[in-house]
Amino acid sequence: RTCAATDTSLHLIRPYGFRLSEKEIRRAGMDYWETLDVHEYINYEDFCAQIKESHPASRIFLATTKGERLYTEVVYGPDDFIMLGNESRGIPEEILHAHPADCIRIPMWGSARSLNLANAAAIVLYEALRQQGFDGMRREPKAFRN
Repeated sequence: RTCAATDTSLHLIRPYGFRLSEKEIRRAGMDYWETLDVHEYINYEDFCAQIKESHPASRIFLATTKGERLYTEVVYGPDDFIMLGNESRGIPEEILHAHPADCIRIPMWGSARSLNLANAAAIVLYEALRQQGFDGMRREPKAFRN
């Protein structure tokens, strides 16, 4: 839903712990699913190769609890990517180790291990969009119903 509400492309890198045909996945997106711009990749290497070709000026920020910089300390560009790992394991360690300067994190209180994946994605995405001035997004409120 967040991708649909923000006109953001969704890039999925295999393997992931679900099938896009599962009715639960489609129900989670409700009536938005058909409006999504979804891209699938065989693996991380395939993703990097295709992104380098289609978005050569883009950067990839890795959202992880291991990042040194806060997500608010980054200046996001319109073609940048925000990568999040799967719900249980996060982004693979070898990818994080290869790109430590691109790792960002969301601050949390106390002993919390991590946030829900959808919440983390929304938090970082909306910061990136805020920095872009919410370009092209509806900024006026919807009217109240009587």
